[in-house]
Amino acid sequence: MVRAGLGHGWKCLLANDISPMKGAAYVDNYGADDLVIGDIYDLKASDLPGYPDLAWGSFPCQDLSLAGAGAGLQGDRSSCFWGFWSLVQGLIQAGRKPPLVVLENVYGVLTSHDGRDFESIVKAIAGADYTVGVLIVDAIHFVPQSRPRVFIFGIDKGWKLPDGLIGVGPSTAWHPVALIRAHNRLPAKLKLDWAWISPPPPRTRLKTLDDIVEPDPQGVSWHSDAQTQRLLELMAPLHRVKVLQAQAIGKLTVGTIYRRTRLGVQRAEVRFDGVAGCLRTPTGGSSRQTIIVVDGPRIRSRLLSPREAARLMGLDDNYKLPTRYNDAYHVAGDGVVVPVVAHITRTVLEPILTANVAALRQKAA
Repeated sequence: MVRAGLGHGWKCLLANDISPMKGAAYVDNYGADDLVIGDIYDLKASDLPGYPDLAWGSFPCQDLSLAGAGAGLQGDRSSCFWGFWSLVQGLIQAGRKPPLVVLENVYGVLTSHDGRDFESIVKAIAGADYTVGVLIVDAIHFVPQSRPRVFIFGIDKGWKLPDGLIGVGPSTAWHPVALIRAHNRLPAKLKLDWAWISPPPPRTRLKTLDDIVEPDPQGVSWHSDAQTQRLLELMAPLHRVKVLQAQAIGKLTVGTIYRRTRLGVQRAEVRFDGVAGCLRTPTGGSSRQTIIVVDGPRIRSRLLSPREAARLMGLDDNYKLPTRYNDAYHVAGDGVVVPVVAHITRTVLEPILTANVAALRQKAA
């Protein structure tokens, strides 16, 4: 999805994932020429071709998320950051330093181990002679999905920064309180290597669930009346009232339901604000979102379809999804929202490259 967001102006030199299933999805859409399936720790800098302008790492979030066990950067999965960073260091040692590095992860990367994991990442990037900048971008500004993510940038200190890209301090649009606190916890020395990246705001037309829901869904079936009734019975009074209010509107209304455990009791929580909750991988039934359609007295429900999940990630309908439901949902839930990457590319990455085009030409020569 990062490749889709970067667009046709970029050429992928190497892509890596440990999952054969996700690798197969990549091949279906982009071919196998630049893909390496396997543990990132098994790769060496010599396996990476050319002189990359960008190294992007969306490393696993499980050990950093609220749902994880709190292992942080030492966890079996989120420790993949160090495998990625060893490749960047190898490129630097070989004289092929990428001028731009981007890391993407969940909000928990800011607070994991009381901020020590975030400090470790900033220290690693700054220690390789990069200026560090961070943006918090919620996909809700681009697609009908609430999905805040942390984007950490490394910009070669030898490179010129475009006029207007760096603010004198944090911006309310991109730097919420949680990020300011994470910055404030950093040692004074690391703060010297920090820049408040402040790109222009998005101008994309906001969509709602109504824009992405399939009237004739593929890959899922509507629940039986008994299954829908069971969902309604799992709702606390506040959420049952929301359904009654949707019925009172008198027109077809689309919402989403998440199953959660509250105080040891399973609950179904509904929202009708035109926005889906954050997509997650289908590691359990409660992590899959359910669509609820209220049309006067008629109430129907079903799982979110694979194509709807892909649309929530900003993928167009030409993107080929795995045939198995869980695989398709996993590909979507594990991804990066395409229009978010496109906005970052258009407002941050490409302006930096353009401002340093003379250096790029010299490198190519």
